[in-house]
Amino acid sequence: MQQLEYFFQCPHCWEQISILLEQSSGPQSYIEDCEVCCNPLLVDFTIEAENIVSFTASEAQ
Repeated sequence: MQQLEYFFQCPHCWEQISILLEQSSGPQSYIEDCEVCCNPLLVDFTIEAENIVSFTASEAQ
């Protein structure tokens, strides 16, 4: 399975970070720690035809 690298701003520390997203079609959601501040992020995204059609990273509770 191929992965796409996606860059975004952490909602905790506001640093620009990257994440590797699995190219499975359809919506996906999981929690991952920020590589800078180590706070948990709730990552939601949808990939269709190898394109990211939606992406959000919010503070995980």
